[in-house]
Amino acid sequence: MSQLPKQPAEGPVPTSADVARLAGVSRATVSYVLNNNTAVRISDPTRRRVREAAAELGYVPHAAARSLRAGHSRMVLLPTANLPSAPLHRRFLHGLESGLRHLDYTVVQYGSLGLDPDDAARAWAELRPVAVIVPGSVPLAPQGIAVLRRSGAKAVITLGPQPVPGAHALIADQREVGGSAVRHLLERGRRRIGVVMPAEPGLALFAGPRLVGARCAAGGEALIEELPLRYTEESAAALAARWRTLRLDAVFAYDDSYAMLLMRALQDAGIEVPAQTAVIGADDSLPARLLRPRLSSVRMELATVEPLAGLVDRLVRNPGAEPERHDLLRARTVHRESS
Repeated sequence: MSQLPKQPAEGPVPTSADVARLAGVSRATVSYVLNNNTAVRISDPTRRRVREAAAELGYVPHAAARSLRAGHSRMVLLPTANLPSAPLHRRFLHGLESGLRHLDYTVVQYGSLGLDPDDAARAWAELRPVAVIVPGSVPLAPQGIAVLRRSGAKAVITLGPQPVPGAHALIADQREVGGSAVRHLLERGRRRIGVVMPAEPGLALFAGPRLVGARCAAGGEALIEELPLRYTEESAAALAARWRTLRLDAVFAYDDSYAMLLMRALQDAGIEVPAQTAVIGADDSLPARLLRPRLSSVRMELATVEPLAGLVDRLVRNPGAEPERHDLLRARTVHRESS
């Protein structure tokens, strides 16, 4: 494991001139090497000497100054949002960040909760990012896109169920999640299907389209009953207590967590799963496989035809390109014992 060299706790901040002096090169050469500029031919020994001198002195380039000279940074800004805490989204964000880092970008998450669309866009623009990837639960208006572009952002990309005019769009159409679950239940003869709708704030952006997808998949073949549910044992027990009056033979829960919560409440109320009621969740989480009966679930993947980091890099390098739309979400049902 590499370690930073020990540096004095106090003293003058090292500069690129200090690095140049120690390495025996010009300040321009230091800038080319440490900024990974490949347009200028510099020998490998010289590059190595510059990096070793910078490490010895504890010098790092000044990001703000570099951004000022270029008019933008190598920063990709990701405003924070009410995204589900599912492994799917964690894997997506980890893959995006590691891929962009490999391409010499820095991904910065920015707290935007509580800001209105115009204030949020101005706050992001102050950091002079080269690209902004805006989750669907964070508001963005066309005026905000214009502010970001004037500040030097080469690419403004939205990530959500609907595109925003003027921005590139990564579409995660949640309707397919509900559709996949209901088609699975229809194939197993279920015709009275409940759809759990979380009462928790921030999840309607995802739950609403899943309900729409469930209704579309059912068509005229099955009844779809909307079931509001808070993520508490008390709320699940109250729903289970009136289950027999609902006369439902299946339920699609918003995700595996809600499915497990409701399934345990149904079992406690004497409702047999899947004999009396089939249960299916979404996310295909590990606990779903450990539960008894094992939980059927909709497995989701977020992927583009080209690697996502490469897509962002291409959009940055072509700032005048027409807005592109890329569908991200792939969904398929994994059948287990609960359905």
